[in-house]
Amino acid sequence: MGVEDFLPGSDEKINQLLHFTAEVDKMTGIARRTMLVDGSRRENDAEHSWHIALMCMLFRDYAPEGCDIARAAEMCIVHDLVEIYAGDTFAYDVHANEDKEAREKLAADKLFGQLPELIGKEFRKLWEEFDAMETPDAKYAAAMDRIQPYLHNTLTKGHTWVEGKPTIAQVDKRIGPAIETIPALRSWYDANIARARENGWLKD
Repeated sequence: MGVEDFLPGSDEKINQLLHFTAEVDKMTGIARRTMLVDGSRRENDAEHSWHIALMCMLFRDYAPEGCDIARAAEMCIVHDLVEIYAGDTFAYDVHANEDKEAREKLAADKLFGQLPELIGKEFRKLWEEFDAMETPDAKYAAAMDRIQPYLHNTLTKGHTWVEGKPTIAQVDKRIGPAIETIPALRSWYDANIARARENGWLKD
């Protein structure tokens, strides 16, 4: 039972699209460190990607000039697909991040190569642009990606912070691109950093 049971039809492009659709269902099995807001379990990659794509729509009034909201949401949907093969890399795991780029490039080759050529190139471009964080679309999408796990930590007694033990400086660096893109977040961020310090969830 699974993708290996896919029975193709006579249209090769349709076959590729259907098979890829089934393959990326594996995202639901890639657990992240971030807890769901209710604290019942860790979220998976599919849930995270949906959440930040929705956030692109919600925070549209704060998007940088020139940002295409719909395209930024597409980046959010695509940005973690490679983790199907590369696995999720914890943001504060220094050792695991050393070969993250190489692992994910190999995963991108394998995954996007399963799509019809033009669609595969489009997905690859979105993924690479997101990682580069240079365009307005990518900066906005990346901001959502940084805000969401921070928000969850503030609502789960710092679960991921307590478990991973990052310093406040590391969290500041991680959230930096989001604050730069959406300066209005600063007061909320600072208030929650202060509470995290007071409660011992984060340390200097």
